[in-house]
Amino acid sequence: MAEEIQKKFQKQLELFQGVQKDIKKAVTQKQQLDSQLNENKAVKEELKLLRKDSEVYKLIGPVLVKQDLEEARQNVSKRMEYISKEIKRTDDHICALENKQEALQENLNKLRNDLGKLKLKA
Repeated sequence: MAEEIQKKFQKQLELFQGVQKDIKKAVTQKQQLDSQLNENKAVKEELKLLRKDSEVYKLIGPVLVKQDLEEARQNVSKRMEYISKEIKRTDDHICALENKQEALQENLNKLRNDLGKLKLKA
């Protein structure tokens, strides 16, 4: 009986550690997305300062290509919208993982208590 509970405990612990790794990856991804969003906000502010006749260049590989100012503004806005959606998706994923982690933690605590009771009986 104790051996069976021990195996269940070990399996739950491995699942718990896997969820922790997934949360860590998701948080890192969210931080990267936040950084990208902030960079794009700065670019958008810079583009607001330009006059209509200003020249804008976009870096494509090693080459600077002339780009229409309004097109550049639209591209930045679309990119910010996409990044915001990805941040929302990542937040939802993190929330789901944290809920899963809590459930696994409860299972681990229950199994730990069961093991403790069996050791006391023995």
